[in-house]
Amino acid sequence: MTRVLLVDDQAMVRQGLRLLLELGGIEVVAEASDGAEAVAAVATHRPDVVLMDLRMPGVDGIEATRRIVADDPAARVIALTTFDLDEHVAAVLRAGAVGFLLKDVTGEGLVEAIHRAESGEPVVAPAVLARLMRHFSTRPPAASEPLPALAELSEREREVLALIGAGRSNAEIAEALVISMATVKTHVRHIFAKLDLRDRAQAVVFAHDAGLRSSVVE
Repeated sequence: MTRVLLVDDQAMVRQGLRLLLELGGIEVVAEASDGAEAVAAVATHRPDVVLMDLRMPGVDGIEATRRIVADDPAARVIALTTFDLDEHVAAVLRAGAVGFLLKDVTGEGLVEAIHRAESGEPVVAPAVLARLMRHFSTRPPAASEPLPALAELSEREREVLALIGAGRSNAEIAEALVISMATVKTHVRHIFAKLDLRDRAQAVVFAHDAGLRSSVVE
């Protein structure tokens, strides 16, 4: 049975989530009301998945996620929040979360997301990913020194990554670069492997942090 840690500063929210998960055949091994308690609970119970609220007093969910993943890079943290502000999505993905869901997700959708996260799949609500891509595609890339990891990529892979960061789909990348869909998919797979990225959402964040912008979308 999948084992989950619930982290939320509101007891009623935790009770509601517990009921939904237990009805879905998931075991809630512990609860925490803030980020500090969450970090300690993960160390004690080693849950398969952590459902993490973001806005909490004291240590918030983003910092708690950072600490949990630093201690165990294999930890599976799903951010679950009422707010879909773009900076929260980017920050918690940078911290190492494997997913970002809104609290209006259905019970069935939540249970499915937990099982997907446990099996190693990324879990980001499609609407949230679309907003993140739009958010970064309309802002200048972050001004920073080139990230060392970029040296691992070929020139074409950088171009593909820049287009991912601009919110382009694989089909749009293929059209823009005049290459096949199969070639795009191969480039994306290599980019994820070289940069140790879990999913497209993390790729969008990385591209923006690296200051990548493709001339194709200028």
